[in-house]
Amino acid sequence: MINGDTIFALSTAAGKAGVAVVRTSGPRALDIAQDLSPNVPLEVGNIQYCGFQTPDGSIIDRGLRLIFHKPRSFTGEDCVEYHIHGGRAVIDKLLSVLAGHGLRPAEAGEFTRRAFDNDKLDLTAAEGLADLIDAETEAQRRQAFVQMEGHLGKLVESWRASLIGAMALMEAEIDFADEDLPDDLSQQIYPAITQVLQEIQNHLNDRQVGERLRDGVRIAILGAPNVGKSSLINALSQRDLAIVSDISGTTRDILEVHLDLNGVPVLMADTAGLRESDDAIEAEGVRRAQNRAQESDLRCFVGDKSKPQTFEGEGILDHFQEGDLLVLNKSDLLVSESGPTPSGTISISVKTGDGLDYLIECLSDRVKDIAWPSEAPRITRQRHRLSLQEVVHQLNDLLTHQDREVALRAESLRLAVRSLGRITGRVDVEDMLDIVFSDFCIGK
Repeated sequence: MINGDTIFALSTAAGKAGVAVVRTSGPRALDIAQDLSPNVPLEVGNIQYCGFQTPDGSIIDRGLRLIFHKPRSFTGEDCVEYHIHGGRAVIDKLLSVLAGHGLRPAEAGEFTRRAFDNDKLDLTAAEGLADLIDAETEAQRRQAFVQMEGHLGKLVESWRASLIGAMALMEAEIDFADEDLPDDLSQQIYPAITQVLQEIQNHLNDRQVGERLRDGVRIAILGAPNVGKSSLINALSQRDLAIVSDISGTTRDILEVHLDLNGVPVLMADTAGLRESDDAIEAEGVRRAQNRAQESDLRCFVGDKSKPQTFEGEGILDHFQEGDLLVLNKSDLLVSESGPTPSGTISISVKTGDGLDYLIECLSDRVKDIAWPSEAPRITRQRHRLSLQEVVHQLNDLLTHQDREVALRAESLRLAVRSLGRITGRVDVEDMLDIVFSDFCIGK
């Protein structure tokens, strides 16, 4: 990415649409805007209706032009947006003319990368913007918006500022050892360090809510063969995704479906029936089902209400945890009560639909408990978590060894500050920037 270039890109989705937006940014953006519409003076902050023409004077299209002077633009550079009709030929012609004027097509995420380079947003806000573009549920939108607004970055920077202040006292003791300084100067830092450490630990002990919300809460449907697991996932997704058969062992691999349960993204997995099998392929399916049970945030155990002791045997409840659901299917086949059932069991009939609404309500309540966003900023990426864990390690090391030489204690503090800086993009981030911004779509 070369920031001296003027770049352009289609910022709306590719294909035919009523309106398309083409964006330019860089030192030549205003000059090119004047060349495309020579009879319309540039007016910053106003929406201008213009004709856009080729170098020979022929009109490409008529639409709206928005001018943004630096630094009051998204990228911090001079920017121009062209709102034109969204036909493919119109878009292709305007992009071709911009390239003919010497502008360069933007790389993925380059507009946001320039905003970061020009201090318009920090790295966490840029990641929040990417998450907002990708958000598919209400909960994802809320979490991404909080992060895009800079709340996580501000929190991290407040911790960093506290540690920098503490580090200044230590550095003073090192640099001015011959001066008449208070003997306990460096000792004054420990209350502030302890507070920062406690706040970071509280955020790390969040059950990884932020990451779960970005990726989806994982739910595994488990049970013996032929209890209706595949029928249930078809009913919940309202699609015929899984093969349904009376033959035991039909499901041999994990089938996943993405759902939206009242705004929370869910990745639900249909698994092989849990039983002993001499069939190598079915046995592998059972092993994968057991592994998915261990990895999942929530397990939905399905049994057959028409058969007694439906949850016993084959280790079906070995993975049961507090908050998991017990579901008895085939309530429509029940002639008389077939025996006691565990407390809290939900009775349904996938065939008739009886009880499904209540099951969905229970599932929604569970996933909200696991991953509903709050107004407080969340850790949303593994790189955030790893950096904060390193901060905790360094601060614990510092507090545990307060009798060490001040230079060694200061080094622990410097490493903690550096780890916080990596989260917002303050230090040592060049290697990760291309990775972060390459996840963006072209034109953003």
